Amino acid sequence: MRKLWGGRFESQTDALIEKLNNSLVFDSRLWRQDIAGSVAHATMLGDCGIIAKDEAMQIVAGLQSLRDDLEAETETLPPDAEDVHTAVEGLLRERIGAVAGKLHTARSRNDQVATDTRLYLREQCDEISQSLHNFQTMLTELAEREMETILPGYTHLQHAQPILLSHHLLAYFWMIERDRERLTDLRRRVNRLPLGAGAMAGTGFPIDRQRVAEALGFESVLPNSLDAVSDRDYLIEFLSFASITMMHFSRLAEEIILWNSQEYRFVVLDDRVTTGSSIMPQKKNPDVAELARGKTGRVFGNLMAMLTVMKGLPLAYNKDMQEDKEPLFDTIDTLLLVIPAMELTLSTAVFGRDRMKKATYGDFSTATDLADFLVKQGLPFREAHDVVGTVVRYCVERNLALEDLKGEVFGTLHPLLIGKEKLLSTLLQVQSSIESRNSEGGTASVSVRLQLEKAKAMLL
Repeated sequence: MRKLWGGRFESQTDALIEKLNNSLVFDSRLWRQDIAGSVAHATMLGDCGIIAKDEAMQIVAGLQSLRDDLEAETETLPPDAEDVHTAVEGLLRERIGAVAGKLHTARSRNDQVATDTRLYLREQCDEISQSLHNFQTMLTELAEREMETILPGYTHLQHAQPILLSHHLLAYFWMIERDRERLTDLRRRVNRLPLGAGAMAGTGFPIDRQRVAEALGFESVLPNSLDAVSDRDYLIEFLSFASITMMHFSRLAEEIILWNSQEYRFVVLDDRVTTGSSIMPQKKNPDVAELARGKTGRVFGNLMAMLTVMKGLPLAYNKDMQEDKEPLFDTIDTLLLVIPAMELTLSTAVFGRDRMKKATYGDFSTATDLADFLVKQGLPFREAHDVVGTVVRYCVERNLALEDLKGEVFGTLHPLLIGKEKLLSTLLQVQSSIESRNSEGGTASVSVRLQLEKAKAMLL
């Protein structure tokens, strides 16, 4: 295919360099955005009298017919094109002749590719946001269903305090809500038009950038032509958002993997989201969770790749920036695969309610409740902490659980416990411990229900 820049050169590019330079193999997915940007640009050229109105109409009609044929797959991008922009313009020339060459008036591939990428990412931000919204909806439905399910809460992977499973699930809701907030915020910075910046210094043609911005749904135009063509902050910001989001899903994946193990048996995963072993017939592996955990490193790598590409580039455009698309596309594809896969995994899981509750027996996770009781009797918390530590040691030495302590034993452990035996036997039960933590954001059922209602309201 004819090079857009070939006039300056006498000899052909070496085949090896052609392969190195070619970006069509990955930027071909931008053809819809390239055509949309070109339609808006050609329309503006005609409206501003930069090219004849009938020529603009001819170009727009040609682009629209090309778009329809590519959608119907009755037309394909030529594989020998240097990039998606060259491919689209070449196909347009085949359809409408030399007038297609006027499309490139007052623009460069530098501002064109930045526009295409922003259009594409804007669409993907909306799709990813919806996918996250779907996942959050599933979490609220699970939380509602599991309002009576009790399990140990952990710190340092040690039993800490008993909690409701609903409370645990909603912790991920709020992580993902922050992810959606970040995505919404960065989308505003994506939605700014670079077209009209030219190669790097603007143009001498009387273009109307605001008209193009309105036609393409951009909120504003980028005010500096150098920055417009050389900025990739919006991609780095997206990759940063994606890395944080994947980190959240990786944490959830790790818990699913642990809970699915024989040692925990807190959850049974559906056959649809697990695989077996080629040698061990009994195996049922949590592959979705493991792959989500593994692909998180891939997304982190994409962020580091983009930061490294940009860290030493002088203004304005440099060919290094061609390396921005593969990390971006790979990250988008990964998110849009992992999020619904994890949604299916969790929504079809069966939680081991009895196993979870049984795991709280004898784990001393109500020890803090005993310390809090002593504080309410007037003992300073540090002293109460020491007393309860002694109580725990007493139980460990006698192979007892806190729940097993009865009658006069309490009085022998501390004077403030004398005569409180009946109250303490209730206080140290797991259900009582949970319901006592009724502060805002706590694990008591009344607090979790309020949290759940707040979460569901966020989804409206």
